[in-house]
Amino acid sequence: MKKIQMVDLQTQYQNIKEDIDLGIQAVIDSASFIKGAAVSSFQTNLEHYTGAKHVIPVGNGTDALQIALMALGLQPGDEVITPTFTFIATAEVVALLGLTPIVVDVDWDTMNISVEAVKKAITPKTKAIVPVHLFGQCADMEELMAIAKAHNLYIVEDACQAIGSVYRFADGTEKQAGTMGEIGCTSFFPSKNLGCYGDGGAIFTNNDDLAAKMRAIANHGMVVRYYHDIVGVNSRLDSIQAAVLDVKLKHLNEYIAARQKAATYYDNAFVNHPKILVPTRSEKSSHVFHQYTLRLLDVDRDALRAALAEAGVPAMIYYPVPLHMQKAYQDARYQTGDFPVAERLADCVLSLPMHTELDEEQLEYITMQVLKNLGI
Repeated sequence: MKKIQMVDLQTQYQNIKEDIDLGIQAVIDSASFIKGAAVSSFQTNLEHYTGAKHVIPVGNGTDALQIALMALGLQPGDEVITPTFTFIATAEVVALLGLTPIVVDVDWDTMNISVEAVKKAITPKTKAIVPVHLFGQCADMEELMAIAKAHNLYIVEDACQAIGSVYRFADGTEKQAGTMGEIGCTSFFPSKNLGCYGDGGAIFTNNDDLAAKMRAIANHGMVVRYYHDIVGVNSRLDSIQAAVLDVKLKHLNEYIAARQKAATYYDNAFVNHPKILVPTRSEKSSHVFHQYTLRLLDVDRDALRAALAEAGVPAMIYYPVPLHMQKAYQDARYQTGDFPVAERLADCVLSLPMHTELDEEQLEYITMQVLKNLGI
């Protein structure tokens, strides 16, 4: 049996090695390392894949979120609502821009932002909602968009874990994660479903004016070279990473299918276990399983994780501390116990290996080890 890894990028590379190597070599031969043909090709292909009118490739997912919020013209003190159970970058960029992050609780089943919590958090200072499509499944965008419309708020989707996920509206319309709000953001961190071999990210929008502004912001605020119209940053997807992503984009649907197949195997092994809750699959969204995250009931998670590690099965905790309990974001408004669902999730979630190269022998071994250490 192959060594079990949380993400097996080596085997994935071997399966596409020829195309990857040719793409990288073409960039080197052209010596066009910044804003080259590879970036333009990937941008166009990603626009076709997602249905977004504009894709702006940038340096990473965090930059994508920051540039998106900069483009909206928000002012210091404006409030931005985001879930407390997520990766830190979502609130990080809000704070860096002098805005006020307003964290809210999440739904126990989907682990995505709670619609009811968002409603309660809106104040006259609220200007935007940043829903996170956590672990590969879209938040309840139809409800969130209705709330945003009623209160004249922007929506910036954090789709950094959910590229390829499809949301279904009540009228049957389907849209890709990241293409429903005013702006959507994604990450191409190597472990993501569409990952490069370094850092990378992209911004999606259907708004021409926002697209032009975000392109300028990402390039030092320039439209015409050396003429800086607005304050910007330096955030570009380099050509080598774009070449890698352009190859992988052709395989994204099969990568998603492989992850879904592995998730179904896990589901079938664990679904009736009294101490395990498998990931809830929303009726409104497909799940692309960036992570496969269990909720453990009355289990010593640390002991289970240690036993799995001893058996050669890695497992990770995403995320052990909600944002409102992080030292950097402690606020007198928030106390332990204010967000019970997020705090409970932080105490009970455990993510198992999830990637495109998992085979049945590995899946059987992983599930056997989990069940064995839970006394089954």
